[in-house]
Formats: sequence, C-alpha cells, structure tokens
Amino acid sequence: MINNMVLSSEIEWIGYEQKRQMLQVEFIAGGIYQYDRVPENLYQDFLSAPSHGRFFDEKIKGQYPYRRVR
Repeated sequence: MINNMVLSSEIEWIGYEQKRQMLQVEFIAGGIYQYDRVPENLYQDFLSAPSHGRFFDEKIKGQYPYRRVR
C-alpha cells in the first residue's frame, strides 16, 4: 500500500492498495478506516482534490463498504 500524507484539517494520510481496490484513510483524530471497491481514479481524484475533507464527505463517506481498523 502506498500512503500519502495530505494537507487537511481532518485527514492525515490517504493510502490505496490497487489489487484489492482498497482505500485507507487515517484521520487526524486517530481513526483509520478502510473502504472497499474504490476505483483507482477516485483515489487519484481524492489525492488531488483542493479540499480532502469535502471530497471525502461528498464522494466516499456512505458510498463504499468500510471497516474501522483503529
């Protein structure tokens, strides 16, 4: 998995595992969540979004199955 630190008031790291189409998001508050069946192009858009928090809320949250890992 490749992890990318991002500049966000809510999100610290964004990672993606291409084989499993699994997005991992680590929040500044400490939670780490994994989202399944996320297309790679959505991950790329997430990385380049002007607001990572807004993108997450609008395009990922509630749209993909997920689990909290920490």
